[in-house]
Amino acid sequence: MEACAAAPVMILVMILAGSVVGCGSTRLNYDYSKEPDPRAQEFPIGPGDRVQVNVWRDEELTTDARVRPDGAITVPLVGDIRAAGRTASQIRDEIQSKLTAFMKSETAKVTVIVTEVYSYYYTVSGNAERPGVYRPTSYVTVLEAMTIAGEPNRYADSDSIKILRRDASGALKKIPINYDLLRKGDRMDQNIVILPGDNIIVP
Repeated sequence: MEACAAAPVMILVMILAGSVVGCGSTRLNYDYSKEPDPRAQEFPIGPGDRVQVNVWRDEELTTDARVRPDGAITVPLVGDIRAAGRTASQIRDEIQSKLTAFMKSETAKVTVIVTEVYSYYYTVSGNAERPGVYRPTSYVTVLEAMTIAGEPNRYADSDSIKILRRDASGALKKIPINYDLLRKGDRMDQNIVILPGDNIIVP
C-alpha cells in the first residue's frame, strides 16, 4: 500500500520538474546567431582611444595622439584626420595619401597602431561580485565579461541574466542569458560577444 501511495507523489514530482525545465528553455527562445561577432574585423576606433602614427624614417612626422571628443586626431603636415568610427587601416591610407603632397610616394610609408582602447566598454549591474564599468583592451564574450566581474554572487538569479543592447536604430533590446547553463558548457550559443555600451544585468 505504501508503495502504491508513493507512486502518484513521484509522478507529481516528475511533472513539476518537467515544468521547471520547460520554463527554463522558454527563457532561451532567442536567436543568438543574429548578434554580431566583430572579432574577425578591425577594431573601430572611438573617442578616447590612443593611436600611434609612424612615418617611415621620419621621426618628426611620427606622432602619438588620443582621439578627441570630436572624433579627430592631428597629424603633422596633414592636419586633422577623422578617426572615430574608422579602422587603423582606413586612417593609415588617408594619411599616406595626403603625405604624397609633401614627399615621394615611395617614402610616404605609414603605419597606424591602436595603443590604448577607451571607447570599448560594458557595464555589469546587480548581483555580481564586482559590478561596475569595464574597459578591456579587446572584445570579450559573456563568459569572459562575467569572469572579469567576479561571477554572479550568492544572491544572484544567474539563470535570468539579461544583456541590454541598443541596435543600429537605437532601439533597446533584452538578450536573455541562462548563465548556469552557459557555465556548465551547455547552450554555448549564448556566449556572444559583448559590444560597446552593453549593460549586463544580474538580478
